[in-house]
Order: sequence, then C-alpha cells, then structure tokens
Amino acid sequence: MSDNRSAKPAATTLDGPNAVRAAAGTHLGWSEWLTIDQNRIDQFAAATGDDQWIHVDPERAASGPFGATIAHGYLTMSLSNYFLPRVVEVRGFAMGINYGVNKVRFPAPVPVGSNVRAGVELTSVREIAGGLETEMTITIELDQSERPGCVIVAISRWIEATPGDAG
Repeated sequence: MSDNRSAKPAATTLDGPNAVRAAAGTHLGWSEWLTIDQNRIDQFAAATGDDQWIHVDPERAASGPFGATIAHGYLTMSLSNYFLPRVVEVRGFAMGINYGVNKVRFPAPVPVGSNVRAGVELTSVREIAGGLETEMTITIELDQSERPGCVIVAISRWIEATPGDAG
C-alpha cells in the first residue's frame, strides 16, 4: 500500500497512440478516496440479487467474521470503472472499449465505512488491427489495510480514428 495517504491525485493524460506506447510500464497515478457506505452496498445487492447477510444485514454482520457488513467483491471490482477515468484520460482515439480482464483477486474484505482508492499501472501495450490493446493493473486499496481490496488486470482496446470520423 502507498505510504502517502493524503496526497492529492494527479490525473494523467495520454494523448494519442505514441503517448500510450511511451507510458507502457509506468504507474499513472492514484484516484481520490471514496467511502463505501451501506447505501452503496445495498444498491449493489438490489441490482445483482446478491443479498447475502454479510453484505446487507448490519446487525447480523456485527457478530460475523468481519465485524460489520462488507462490500461485495464484484462491487469493489466494478468501482474500477468509476476510478479509472479519474486517474487517466486517453485521448486521440475514436473510441475505447473494455475488452475484459485477465485476472481479478480480492485479497482483503472491504468493510462498510472503508475509504478506498485506485492506483493504475499501464503494464503493457500491444498493436492490434485498427489501434492498441492495453493492459492496466488497477489496485483498489483500503485506508485501513495493508492488503488491497481488489487487484484487477484490465484489458482495453483503443480504436484509432479513421478518415471521416468526427471528433
């Protein structure tokens, strides 16, 4: 985990294919902190149908293995879509698409009330037809844990503009 918990995040802008290629192997920065409250957990449970008591029953969870409700692992993972554009902005492409993930791990539970943030490393860039494919390791850390709540190896595809594309 990062030792500098009070540092302000600095968004990184990668403008075009050459900038993306040049950033391969670098840490792109950290997002701001976000508090995981029970309302967010409950909304995720309602959206997914995963209403296991460790997530949605604060009274029962208080005497459970974590001492409080915990965020769903997939809720924590899905926050990567919230954090990623706050850490890095990729410009100069017609579009970017989520292509999938190569690996997801949940090393530590995320108790209700935790503050979490994401660090992003651009681990690799490769050429594909019409653009680039990037692999970014997104580490969602907790303010009260040495272990992260989630580590995601996310794959994105950046499609270059073709003649006639607007904007």
